[in-house]
Amino acid sequence: MSWRLEGTYFENCNCDMVCPCATSGLTVPADNDRCQVALAFHVDTGDVNGVDVGGLTVCVVADTPALMGGGGWKVGLLMDAAASAGQAEALGAVFGGQLGGPMENLAALIGEMAGMESLEMAYANDGRRHRVRIGSAVDMAVEDFVSPMDRTELGVKVSGIGFPADTLAAGTASTGRVDVFGMTWDNAGKNSFSAPFAWSA
Repeated sequence: MSWRLEGTYFENCNCDMVCPCATSGLTVPADNDRCQVALAFHVDTGDVNGVDVGGLTVCVVADTPALMGGGGWKVGLLMDAAASAGQAEALGAVFGGQLGGPMENLAALIGEMAGMESLEMAYANDGRRHRVRIGSAVDMAVEDFVSPMDRTELGVKVSGIGFPADTLAAGTASTGRVDVFGMTWDNAGKNSFSAPFAWSA
């Protein structure tokens, strides 16, 4: 039994820019007393133990202590309403860490699993701008940052990260509203990362 997912992801948290949590492997505290983050994953192609999950989107919402590596995370999972029961079960197992892979490494940090909800999702990505709307729960729009001194216009990248990909594009959010699982915030103007991702186990 095995699985693989390939697609694009982006996140928005309440750090100012280039989140120290991600760039330190969760060993340096966030910019604020709590880390409030949402990560949206759009699966372009994927198979989980024979179940095709391509075309679906999943969002992980978390409220954690500033030092994320210390655990005590509150986490909720939002599932694409377009997923069948079998697809939702398969993706839930991957993003819950039960099937190994990157999310398994984070499972020990979760102190409270707030639940899973199935909602309508609209995901858009043009390579530099990324947006997801998830019912009334999440509305996030971010843009990868291009330095005015960068003549290549390739944008600012941070490498050696590891999760959810090795190299992330740094940016900021124009919209960052979350209101679900008892977690409510607005991270507009704050940090974002984005990247293609390829996971398997």
